[in-house]
Amino acid sequence: MNPVETTIGLCVKNAELVVRKALESLVEQDFPLERMELIVVDGYSNDKTVRIIEEGVLKTGMEYRIFYESKGLGTARQIVVDNARGKYIIWLDGDMRLTRDFVRKQVEFMDCNLSVGIAKGKYGVYNETNLIAALENFEFVVDSEENKGDVTSSNLALGTSGCIYRVSAMRQIGGFDKSIEGVGEDMDVEYRIRNAGWSLSISDAVFFEKRRDTWASLWSEYYWHGSGFHDLFHKNKQVIDLSKVFPPSAILSELQRSVIAYKLTGRKAAFLLPFHWVLKRLAWLIGFAAAPR
Repeated sequence: MNPVETTIGLCVKNAELVVRKALESLVEQDFPLERMELIVVDGYSNDKTVRIIEEGVLKTGMEYRIFYESKGLGTARQIVVDNARGKYIIWLDGDMRLTRDFVRKQVEFMDCNLSVGIAKGKYGVYNETNLIAALENFEFVVDSEENKGDVTSSNLALGTSGCIYRVSAMRQIGGFDKSIEGVGEDMDVEYRIRNAGWSLSISDAVFFEKRRDTWASLWSEYYWHGSGFHDLFHKNKQVIDLSKVFPPSAILSELQRSVIAYKLTGRKAAFLLPFHWVLKRLAWLIGFAAAPR
């Protein structure tokens, strides 16, 4: 029997409406299921999330374990790191879908690039009719297009969605900071991975992610991000450069990105990206400023 090579980390809460498709995209991979394990960390969902996951995995024969936590993302992700038997961790969110060759391409990329500690896949153009969700998807698709290959020296935050982590690198830096309950646990890790001498990169593996579909939910998400980054910023001010959160040239840059998005998608809605960007950054800044000191 082949040893487990890759751990899939799925940190979820109340994702019953989307997690089935995420799981289906995982079990349909062209990478051998016996060389993968699934570690689920559930935030005590009060819907059918866990049941859907169990039913979806049981019939495949893939090894899986389910843990529960209520202390936040730093703790949830560290549970995956502590229990991973693979040499890599691929982070799957409940609202994601993977292309059939995603896991194989990510593993092959890491096998061929031994200096890379974290590699993110590329956002695919999601077939989204909702305007708000489409704009958010366009934004991330352009990020992937503009930042191919090594991103070690850039200010791009990879996040965890669609990323593969080298477990030896994570254990070298001590893993995730469990004191980070909200957002920012990923940026903190990326900063420490870089400082430990590992590279960060974007591979050619493609994935899709369902985005927020109302202006109110988009505002709430980025307000939450701003509030969470407040704690991270005061832990280590070098993790994020506040002057680059809302640079003077941002609107011009977004206009240029609108053109790229239009060329990639063929949708005129792409030219609303500057408005979309301003709304998100305002929400972020207000959330950051309103966070308790």
